[in-house]
Amino acid sequence: MAPRNPRVKLATHEVENQPPPFEDVNLYSSDAALREAVAREGAGPHEKRLTAFGARTGSAEVAEWAQQANRNPPVLKTFDRFGRRIDEAEFHPAYHALMTLGLEAGVSSAAWSGVAGGHVLHTALEFLMAQAEPSVCCPLTMTYAALPALRHQPEVAAQWEPRILASKYDPSSRPAREKSGATIGMAMTEKQGGSDVRANTTRAEPLDARGPGQTYTLTGHKWFCSAPMCDAFLTLAYAQGGLSCFLVPRWRDDGERNAIQLMRLKDKLGDRANASSEIEYHGAHAVLIGEEGRGVRTIIEMVHHTRLDCILAPAAYMRQALANALWHAAHRTAFQRRLIDQPLMRAVLADLAVESEAATALTFRIARSFDESVNDEAAQLFSRIATPVGKYWVNKRVVGFVFEAMECHGGAGYVEESVMPRLYRQAPLNSIWEGSGNVICLDVLRAMAREPETVAAFLAELDKAHGANVHLDRAIGAIKDRLAAGGVAESEARFLVERLALALQGSLLVRHAPTAVADAFCTTRLGDEGGRVYGANTTGFDTEAILSRAMAAA
Repeated sequence: MAPRNPRVKLATHEVENQPPPFEDVNLYSSDAALREAVAREGAGPHEKRLTAFGARTGSAEVAEWAQQANRNPPVLKTFDRFGRRIDEAEFHPAYHALMTLGLEAGVSSAAWSGVAGGHVLHTALEFLMAQAEPSVCCPLTMTYAALPALRHQPEVAAQWEPRILASKYDPSSRPAREKSGATIGMAMTEKQGGSDVRANTTRAEPLDARGPGQTYTLTGHKWFCSAPMCDAFLTLAYAQGGLSCFLVPRWRDDGERNAIQLMRLKDKLGDRANASSEIEYHGAHAVLIGEEGRGVRTIIEMVHHTRLDCILAPAAYMRQALANALWHAAHRTAFQRRLIDQPLMRAVLADLAVESEAATALTFRIARSFDESVNDEAAQLFSRIATPVGKYWVNKRVVGFVFEAMECHGGAGYVEESVMPRLYRQAPLNSIWEGSGNVICLDVLRAMAREPETVAAFLAELDKAHGANVHLDRAIGAIKDRLAAGGVAESEARFLVERLALALQGSLLVRHAPTAVADAFCTTRLGDEGGRVYGANTTGFDTEAILSRAMAAA
């Protein structure tokens, strides 16, 4: 045997056949479906603003912030070092950087700033923010959605609206009047009730006089208080007149901490960089918003707006998951061919691309209805039913979607250095938040029964694509026949809402998307030729056109 040459070194760590990092990619300009939806639905004048924000949210620096914020979740600080009760959530600096990015970009304020297409602009900004790091979107969403509820009490809105519209992030814990900007949280559900808020037991007693705008003291618990570091919280409690809506500031008017105790932070499946908590009110000062006994009616406008964000978030996760899967497949070789050139992988990716574009189109059409609802009753009616329909369906699709995109990466998508595990853990959240699937479907039935004009408004939107696709025409006809047959039983609600969502997506794609995308969607989602998993039946797909459109370029 020849002697071993000690100077010969084996190259065991040369890295080959791995994709470059998916970073420094403009998340706006690289997304054709998003750009077209923004222009079509009324926010086209904000192209420059969105392009700049797309570059920022897709940057390597922001991606690193997201990693750091998730590696270092918030910590509950019940007491300071001197033993004083402070009830604070302590965050990593990366989380504060992300909050600054979102608030200063106008995610929470754009819709109310008087610009054209404000809600569509808000939707686009948060669509990009959710791809960068979705955990901060919880307080951004609630701050955005709080304003319609606060406006039920004009003098309260006059104090808080300028703080919301300031587009400034001030993480310090001190009275809101001393801060450059403010965020609003939410504390609704209790252990015994969940979505059934009428089962709540928190009590409200007037500090002095009763009535709208007056100060009450609250005693009780809340099982979920989203983003407990916010400056104030909209909450529900029983006053003498019934279940009522209150604004609870973290600091009282006299400059003392309000009597809100953080019992613990939730240890959640996902959304880990954001704090969710259980709290108790121990005589906490709160201001009544609206009339006693009309709390649900007051808060429902906030819920309606948060549900819009519960549609855009899963649509954004789809886009981020798809973009990463396409990127990986374009740069990875197996069996002497790039993954993206292999027929079966192309089928999966093209099917995912069609699903993602359908979710984007649906999201931004619903966002436009929020802008139009100010002066258009038909838009209000459409929004009333389309919003829960969209929330139900996009959230039901996103979990399987993210899993399939993760599988496109192989083992590399399953490790924590990848964004895919975070996306996968995040994916179920918005289906649960603001009403789980059954609650949402029952809400659609309620709207149809109490406001039958909503059905006519929804069908009118579907009919705009009449005659363009035989599968779509057949699906719309089946919906009309079922509705004409009489009331829909609760047990049928999921099927009906699914068909409404698919028909609306099909109608939008047939009118606005390239033929390759629209035909693929209608054939597989509305016809009889679709498989049960992504990529199972893409015969006849123009995969080249679909993939070229969906690919994000660095």
